[in-house]
Amino acid sequence: MSIDTQQSISGFIATQPRLTTTENGVARFHARVGIEHSRQEPDGSFTQLDPSFHDLAIFRKTAEEAAARFQKGDKFVATGRVHEYSYDKDGQTVPAEEFIASRIGHDLARTRYDVDRSPRRSSTERQAAVQEEASFESSPRQQSSVASRASI
Repeated sequence: MSIDTQQSISGFIATQPRLTTTENGVARFHARVGIEHSRQEPDGSFTQLDPSFHDLAIFRKTAEEAAARFQKGDKFVATGRVHEYSYDKDGQTVPAEEFIASRIGHDLARTRYDVDRSPRRSSTERQAAVQEEASFESSPRQQSSVASRASI
């Protein structure tokens, strides 16, 4: 059995990401991304070239998660596919392309972070936990017992 491969890109988020919804109500993450380029010189050194800039789109739940975790300047690695399309501008048809990511993450080689390996909660479980936490913090009885424990 062969290894299933996809296209991938690595780069940096060049603009502040936007989370919108399509006309069908599907979440859509969009950002301009930069891809860095370099050239190897005859002596073995590398010369940094100007980055190229492209559109990145992500849909559905991954779009929502990306919007919560990525900001301008973040380094990333994404897998997906190139989507070629065209649009009309001033009466001319203009060819364009965007990278549609199915998966995206911070680039381990260029980003420091901590990993949370606890199981993900559903949105209703998260809401219930937030409400429970809020009611716990606002309870006068709980506040007085916390204060009395602090003074011991």
